[in-house]
Amino acid sequence: MLKKFIVLFRRIWGSQAVSYRTLIPGVILMLILFLVPTGFEDAVIYQGADKVKAIVTEVDDSAIRSVGLIRSGEQICTVKIEGGRFKGQIVKATNLLYGSLSQDKEFSVGDEVLVAVSYDDAKITSVTMIDHFRIGWELLLVIIFTSFLIVFAGPGGIRAMLSFVITVLCIWKVMIPFCLNGGNAIVCGLFIITLLTVIIILFVYGFNICSVVAISGSMLGVITACVLGVIFTYALKLHGAIMTDSESLLYSGYEHLNLTQIFMASIFVGASGAMMDLSVDITSGMCEVIRKKPNIGKLELIGSGIRIGQAAMGTMTTTLLLAYTGSCITQLMVFMAQGTPIINILNYKYIAGEILQTLAGSFALVTVAPFTAIVGGLVLSKIPKNQN
Repeated sequence: MLKKFIVLFRRIWGSQAVSYRTLIPGVILMLILFLVPTGFEDAVIYQGADKVKAIVTEVDDSAIRSVGLIRSGEQICTVKIEGGRFKGQIVKATNLLYGSLSQDKEFSVGDEVLVAVSYDDAKITSVTMIDHFRIGWELLLVIIFTSFLIVFAGPGGIRAMLSFVITVLCIWKVMIPFCLNGGNAIVCGLFIITLLTVIIILFVYGFNICSVVAISGSMLGVITACVLGVIFTYALKLHGAIMTDSESLLYSGYEHLNLTQIFMASIFVGASGAMMDLSVDITSGMCEVIRKKPNIGKLELIGSGIRIGQAAMGTMTTTLLLAYTGSCITQLMVFMAQGTPIINILNYKYIAGEILQTLAGSFALVTVAPFTAIVGGLVLSKIPKNQN
């Protein structure tokens, strides 16, 4: 059994060669993004305080008031500070409960917590409980995910992980600061998605004509989603305030932001990953068709590409539907529990926003198949078999 596993492992790693021509630029870009400041490093509500890990040693719930499921008041915790300049000290920390099940947190003896330690020179002035300390478990989950990805996907797993990190950094280090500074979210979103599409697909195919086909098909779908998002956001009279926490952003000093524009950008950004996936699937299938039948004509190759995409489109559109539905499942449960008429539900603006995101993304996804097939038919049929 062990020998069979070793043979399988060697086949996985031996079947894919890591292209250093694509990996090296990706690594360089990742390092640059790590080093680039967002410009908001000092814009924190806990400025002048250390954020450190602590252990709860004692809990006092006497000041908490309970009314049914709602608990409000103060929880006084005794904690031992585990890091920072006050490491080892045992202090009292305050945990305020506001009666919100979604925002409040309660602590027990032995819990690892994140606290904000305010101080004046060498003296602690106050300690506030922020939340449970979850970084350790999150890091463990990342390590497990990365390990399995690399072991079972081989060099492709390395490229996938690099793509994942670059995507996170591009959104956090570029798109979010740009939007906070009042930049055009649609232009920024298109730039970020174009950059990520090029990088990720180059990791898959390297620098060859297959990359051109997959990138073209994917970006044409993204542009379609962008156009539909803009047109129907205005047609449905939607405002970007339907997004979670958007009003809190306005009241935090960012009233200049165009939330509606940010909502439009979120439509094609959210669907872009599925479009990349579908365009790569169709391109790979068309390349394989040419390898088996190098003299295939353009129209026949385009037809093959469309048929390859037909099988994937049904599952891809369902994927988007499930993703967006999963984010508002409790809202749908409330509607059913209250007996809200369907006509009311469909006319609520936040439900209309979810419908727009789902249908605009799905419609654009459907167009990826013919776009990729047409570009592939025009481009791939002209090159020699050994260059696909």
